[in-house]
Amino acid sequence: MSTADSSVMASDTSTTPVREAGRPDRPADGQPRRELGIFNVFSHGFLALWGALTVLPLLWVVISSFKSDAEILSDPWGLPGALRFENWARAWTEAHIGQYFLNSIIVVAGSLTLTMLLGATAAYVFARYEFWGRQVVYYLFVGGMMFPVFLALVPLFFVVRQAGLLGTWPGLILVYAGYSLPFTVFFLTAFFRTLPTSVGEAAMIDGCGHFRLFFQVMLPMAKPGLISVAIFNFLNHWNQFILPQVLMQGEGAEDRWVLAQGLTALAVNQGYAGDYSGLFAGLTIAMLPVLVVYIAFQRQIQSGLTAGQLK
Repeated sequence: MSTADSSVMASDTSTTPVREAGRPDRPADGQPRRELGIFNVFSHGFLALWGALTVLPLLWVVISSFKSDAEILSDPWGLPGALRFENWARAWTEAHIGQYFLNSIIVVAGSLTLTMLLGATAAYVFARYEFWGRQVVYYLFVGGMMFPVFLALVPLFFVVRQAGLLGTWPGLILVYAGYSLPFTVFFLTAFFRTLPTSVGEAAMIDGCGHFRLFFQVMLPMAKPGLISVAIFNFLNHWNQFILPQVLMQGEGAEDRWVLAQGLTALAVNQGYAGDYSGLFAGLTIAMLPVLVVYIAFQRQIQSGLTAGQLK
């Protein structure tokens, strides 16, 4: 057999499996598409159900805040006959929701500022600088995420009382910041590691010091991650109940209650008084800041969650 014939036979033999493998097999190709379609329908249906279970109760609370007590009891699922904004005014003034709302803004603003400043500084050092014991200190921060707050309530109460901060806003701000630091450091450390080192090196060559490098170069570059972790901390601080319930005690502490405590008192008092419309109005007032913040920063939250995973 000649060399040409051998090459032709080898070519035919090598190309035959390729043609067999590449030959369209409609039943085999159609089956994965049908399975993928069923999976998409199931996943979208589950997401739609989950969205309905989340949105409908919130919508029901908002609608009920405009009803009268008679409408709430007689037709709980119907629409209000008129928009009764006096329910909101009554909850804001008579139930002291306005005062508790302002107290929550003061506490959350202070604790969030302190948490972000300390957390971003510590995370930047862990991500960019090498020093002895760095990993040990970092894992101590991360280990704080696994420590439940319920185990520390009793010693925390005595520590805050001995410091003279029981029933005060500074005491609550410091405790909020302390319990938010582990997650903040863990999140931002991974984010700072993804930032390009060439920018920092160029800034250092141009004469930029470590202080200016952090605040004028690295922090603006880490804006998506900072916004994301700030939103999570804001939601945690705003909805916190057990810590203020334990620490906001003492003479005159009721005037410094945060919104979670005020809503609990409102639920008890208005429930016995039969003022259900005022109760729903107070719940709506408490929900609005969270919804507004999430809607306003929705894109930043999503970009921050994904940007920290990419090099």
